[in-house]
Amino acid sequence: MEETNQKLNFIELEKKLLAWWYKSGIVKKYLSKNKNAKKRFSFLDGPITANNPMGVHHAWGRTLKDLFQRYKNMQGFRQRFQNGFDNQGLWVEVEVERDLGFKSKKDIKKYGIGKFVNRCKERTLRFAKIQTEQSKRLGYFMDWENSYYTMSDENNYMIWRFLKKCWQTKWKNERALYKGRDSVPWCPRCGTAISQHEILTEEYKQLTHDSVYLKYPAVDKDFSFLVWTTTPWTLPGNVALAVHPELDYCLWEKEDGEKLWLVASLRENIFGNKGKILKTVRGERLAGLKYKGPFDELEAVKAALKENSKTFHTVVLSKEYVNDQEGTGIVHIAPGCGEEDFQLGKEVDLPVIAVIDEAARYLNGFGDLVRKNAKENPDLILKHPLTKK
Repeated sequence: MEETNQKLNFIELEKKLLAWWYKSGIVKKYLSKNKNAKKRFSFLDGPITANNPMGVHHAWGRTLKDLFQRYKNMQGFRQRFQNGFDNQGLWVEVEVERDLGFKSKKDIKKYGIGKFVNRCKERTLRFAKIQTEQSKRLGYFMDWENSYYTMSDENNYMIWRFLKKCWQTKWKNERALYKGRDSVPWCPRCGTAISQHEILTEEYKQLTHDSVYLKYPAVDKDFSFLVWTTTPWTLPGNVALAVHPELDYCLWEKEDGEKLWLVASLRENIFGNKGKILKTVRGERLAGLKYKGPFDELEAVKAALKENSKTFHTVVLSKEYVNDQEGTGIVHIAPGCGEEDFQLGKEVDLPVIAVIDEAARYLNGFGDLVRKNAKENPDLILKHPLTKK
């Protein structure tokens, strides 16, 4: 065999091979190979967001999808080779806002919501074409001319039809479709809910927050519960304290005679040896005890008391949300301010206090905090007279 120094141009080879596939009808033959087969393999392509050119992670996912469909095609299964494009989502809007130089949601309203929506549609259609060509270069065989788009009238009308059907049938009685409350991750800048996927893949950052220790006096007792939190803005929405039923908690008497409950294993980290242990019990023994909070006189807090006085400001049990690795082992619970708190609240029937609006400003019913921004002003709580008592 003769040696050669000629370098292969892989990009040119790729283009020639792709051109030959389509010119000779290879792709069309592949797609129609089993169109009359009785056996059927149902595959629905989870749509890729048409917001930017594909990244390598998209290429990995699309290659795996293609692999399964090719395998089933070789086995003689009839399939629908329909690609999908997701034209909706917060990050499409964010990219368009950047293109237009917008700084807030108010800019969208000034520009015109209809015009803005059309710009979002135009962006996703442009990148759908780019992603289609990128996918073809991967050798991904699909019926590209018959791709589906989540912004289509057909898709949206079908969603409404499905919801209507849920309401008209007995499903509504089984709570498949109902009106309720939930606590979700929220973007105050965009004024909308965001998914966990968007948090983890787009805007996840490690931040440093000021934390605060707070004493909640027990009702008709001579001791308090020592609580630690990294989200002091949620304190006006407190409705319960959670302890772990199987951890040991100690009643610690400080040198000045003040008595505080906290998890025993963290006592030395906080107080050292300045004081003494009066009692040690399992967390389950603290369940049901009542306490008072610093914001009890606020109208919003009083309304929560009326909603459910039985569980309001009560010590509850939780194995899932309490540990002895940080803080004091006593967790402040505000169901209106976080997903985990909300889930625990549903389990033990806690009242819910909605604290902030879509721009992170305190709602009516919170005294001198009303209309002030919780996100931008942590000192509103850290330095609040009621918190310092």
